[in-house]
This record gives sequence, C-alpha cells and structure tokens, in this order.
Amino acid sequence: MKNPGFNFQNTYTNLPSCFFTETNAVSVREPTLVILNEDLCKDIDLDFKLLTEKETASLLSGNSVLSNMNPFAQAYAGHQFGYFTNLGDGRALMLGEHITNSGKRYDIQFKGSGPTSYSRQGDGKAVLGPMLREYIISEAMHSLKIPTTRSLAVVKTGEKILRETFLPGAILTRLASSHIRVGTFQYAVARQEKTFLQQLFDYTIERHYPQISNSKEKALELINILLKKQIHLVTNWMRVGFIHGVMNTDNTTLSGETIDYGPCAFMDNFNMSTVFSSVDVQGRYSYGNQPVITQWNLARFSETLLPLIAKNPADGIKVVEDIVKSFPKLYKNSWLEMMKNKLGISGESNEDEKLINDLLNLMEKNTVDYTNTFSDLTYENFSKGNFYQNEGFKNWYESYKKRLENGLLTKKDTFNLMRANNPYVIPRNHNVEHVIKEALQSNYSALFEILSVLKNPYKKEKVSEKFIQPADPSNRVNQTFCGT
Repeated sequence: MKNPGFNFQNTYTNLPSCFFTETNAVSVREPTLVILNEDLCKDIDLDFKLLTEKETASLLSGNSVLSNMNPFAQAYAGHQFGYFTNLGDGRALMLGEHITNSGKRYDIQFKGSGPTSYSRQGDGKAVLGPMLREYIISEAMHSLKIPTTRSLAVVKTGEKILRETFLPGAILTRLASSHIRVGTFQYAVARQEKTFLQQLFDYTIERHYPQISNSKEKALELINILLKKQIHLVTNWMRVGFIHGVMNTDNTTLSGETIDYGPCAFMDNFNMSTVFSSVDVQGRYSYGNQPVITQWNLARFSETLLPLIAKNPADGIKVVEDIVKSFPKLYKNSWLEMMKNKLGISGESNEDEKLINDLLNLMEKNTVDYTNTFSDLTYENFSKGNFYQNEGFKNWYESYKKRLENGLLTKKDTFNLMRANNPYVIPRNHNVEHVIKEALQSNYSALFEILSVLKNPYKKEKVSEKFIQPADPSNRVNQTFCGT
C-alpha cells in the first residue's frame, strides 16, 4: 500500500498505558469511498492521487494499514447529562498524529471502525447517515470560522448495521488538534494516581500551550486559557444558532474545538429553549443553556487540577472558584460584543443590551427565522414576511437606525461587519436529512451540492431557495439522533 503522505509521529502513547489500548480496526466487507475532502488533503499535505479509489477506500476503512500506523483507542471518563461514568473510544480508533510539512500536528481518527475494549457491549460500528451529518456540519462550521474538528472522508463498509432498522455501515475519518478532553482529566483523577494526572497535564501543556510551560502557576493559567477558549467557542455557536446537543464533559476539548456532531442541528425559528436531541428530554443542552453548561463543564475541569494547585486540594478551591465564577461576566461581554457585530453596532451605549434583547424577544414572540432575520437586516431586505410589517418591529427598527447613526462606522463598514458575522446560508436540518435520505439510495449529488453551497456561507450568492428558507411544516425535522 502506497502512503498518501501520512507522517505519523505519535506522542500520546508515551503517556501511561492506562490512557489507551492498542487495537486495530475490524476488517469490513466491501469498503467504498463516498467522499474525500480534497481541500483538507491539500491543507495537511496528503495526496490520495497516489492511490486508486479502491486503495483509498481500503486504507480509510482500516482494511489496509500503513507501516507507520500504530492504532489505539483512548480511555477517558465524563459527565453524561450530569452523571459521571468511565468511558473511552467505544467506536473510534486513533490512527496517529500526522505532522504536516509546516510542523502542525493533527490527530487522525476513525469513527465507526468496530468495537474496542471501551465499547461497553456496543458494536463499535457507525451508519452512513450520522457520519455524513458530521461531515457536512463539521465542514460547515469550518467555513463559518468556528473552531472545529474536520472531516477527511466517509467510506461505506458494505455491511448492514442494526439500529432501528438495518442501515448501511460507514466509517468517518476525522481530524483534530487533539482528542484530549475534560473527560480525559477526569479519568486521570479517577485512577487515583497523582503521577497520571501530572503526566497528562504536562503533556497537554507541551502539546497545546507551551507558552505557559515556564509559569509558576501553570494549572491556574490552563484553567484561564480554557475558560476563554470555551467562551469564544460557545459565543460563536450562539452567533450562528448552532445547538451541539451532547455537551458532556467528554465532548469538551482542551484545544477549544467543537467535537462530536451527533444530534446537533442549527436553529430555524428563534427560541432559547430549542432542543433537537432525541435523548435530551429535560432540555439540559438546549440552545439557551449552552453557556451555563459550558461553565459547569469548566468547573468539573477545574476540580481535576486541584491536586496540582495546592498540596491540600481544599486550599485551591477558593482561587479556582473565583476563576470559574468570572465566566458569566466574561461570557456576557463576549455575547454582547458578538450581537453588536451581528447588528453592525459600534461604540458604546447603555441601551445596546436592551436593543438586542428587544429584537430577540420580538423574534421569539413572532416565531421568525434566526438566520434569515439577521441576513435581512444585513441586506435591508424587508420585502417578504409579515414580521417586518409588525408595529413592534417597526418601532424597534427606528430605534436601531438611530443607534447606527450614533455609531463610529461608515455605512459600508457597518455592512461589512454585519456580513462577516451573519451567514447567508447554514446547513438547515431538513436539507441535511434530505442529503442523508438520498445517500441511503446511493445518490450523492445532493451531498456534493450542499457542500458546495456551504463553502462560502457569508457570501450572498444566487443559490436555490431551498438552502435559504426554513423547513415548511411538511418537511420539518424536530429530532436528531446520535447513531449509536
């Protein structure tokens, strides 16, 4: 098997052996390439033109293994919907850490490649629909300029996997800065061996944050760094109406990237209580709860570092609490700045927060589309929809125009600011489901079409109305599933 350019130099396996288990992907019956991310290949110096399509499918299904691959599954723990449990890569497999020509390091991971020692009686497999969902949405998030894992390829396995019914099996190849999670630190603490925590901590600093390696208070600095990164991340989720759906601590990365696109979706009509995940019956991970849960996850991470902050962990609680308690104010400032950018508001006014909330309340009361409302404001397109004839909106808009007149930007700069923060297109849930439905019939034209449209989400281009308009009642999708 020729190597398309994978340059693996693994460091994670230098950690104690309890953090991983070496294993191989399970051979699949008939691997077939569905999609390969050519743009990402160029970015990370891979060239699959050296391989035939059949060879590519064989390599990206695990049927073929390169000589420099040493696959392993990672162990970690996590709070899932608030309940702590030991976990691990139950259906994922790390191929290794790929080093690009410029020296950047990325984890390359399979998702859906078969059972591991962490599978907990699961089959370790994945089906085509959820793997395509992750491919589409993770690539959309990248184009939206939101920190995220990336998708390199999807391969069908030629097998039928039992879920609610029998569905075509598939494997996703995923790229990430790393797969170190809050749950990885929780796992280290649960092992009750301080040297394990120290080794994981040192490794994380060396891999992600070497700039603080000489600090006398590295643990506190790491908490502060992660707090800021997670605020940046969730603020951007809120900006585009993204709902993650499974914000467990094992899905909170130390790199600050979005990971695990299971029952995620983008909101159509604005509502702070919006939930898509079929298992989130209490709304724990609703759109409006995402900042609160982010702070909760950061608190759980901070707890894991207490043994590294003070000899007596109780002595470190106060200083850690002060950092975590700073979250609401810092997040609010970040959110307010983000919303001002969406509205093109510059300068400072004590009335800005009220102006923003008045608009959101009007949107929620009138059940109007989140993305399109901000797009219409950006392009001053009020020709469609009864909402813009609403007296409440008209009054709000007059106040808004006066606020813009008192800003610091020219009209052109205001427009450019709004356009940079308000996407024209998003991967709407009903469109993603249509792509999946077509793919299950081996028709991938809809997949390539939606990916092409989502490449330039901030540019107003002539695209089909189906990508712009929310679902009508006949094709609305209200629930999403993780695929396990």
